[in-house]
Amino acid sequence: MSNIIEEILEFNKKFVENKQYESYATTKYPDKKIAVLSCMDTRLTEILPAALNFKNGDVKIIKNAGAVVTHPFGSVMRSLLIAIYELGVEDILVIGHHDCGMQGMEASKLIAKMKDRNINNEKLDFINSCGIDLNEWLKGFDNVENSILETVNIIKKHPLIPADIRVYGFIMDPETGKLDKINAPA
Repeated sequence: MSNIIEEILEFNKKFVENKQYESYATTKYPDKKIAVLSCMDTRLTEILPAALNFKNGDVKIIKNAGAVVTHPFGSVMRSLLIAIYELGVEDILVIGHHDCGMQGMEASKLIAKMKDRNINNEKLDFINSCGIDLNEWLKGFDNVENSILETVNIIKKHPLIPADIRVYGFIMDPETGKLDKINAPA
């Protein structure tokens, strides 16, 4: 086991022994009835909830690379549907950010890095033979605002999203936490 995992487990043991968890007690239902789809960028881990005044238990946060819906029946949409139908979510916030690692990312470079880590062509060919276009699946986006608007539209137009669910797009500055609302073109 790596040193960092051992440190995590030791910290966790003390966290539980000292009952530090008590200050985080809440239910599975989001108090503010909001689901947030956000990028997994480490800079957003604490600044996003702090900048939006979200406390533990306020919102459901779904994170992935780029804050995008890559497939209308993938895990992000599944999570949003569960948040709506089982947990009472009424508003969905798609929050991308400036200086996102997905902006301008080229699938070919990522695939080359996989090959450098001993992922062979046989495995890549197998995935392609299953109907997954790796170049499409792994590509980034050119413009964060357009990417957010595309994700907002996928969510809004999804056949299983009720008409009364409100979906908004935002861009956050990962340094300051400043949030700008994106408006769809008229």
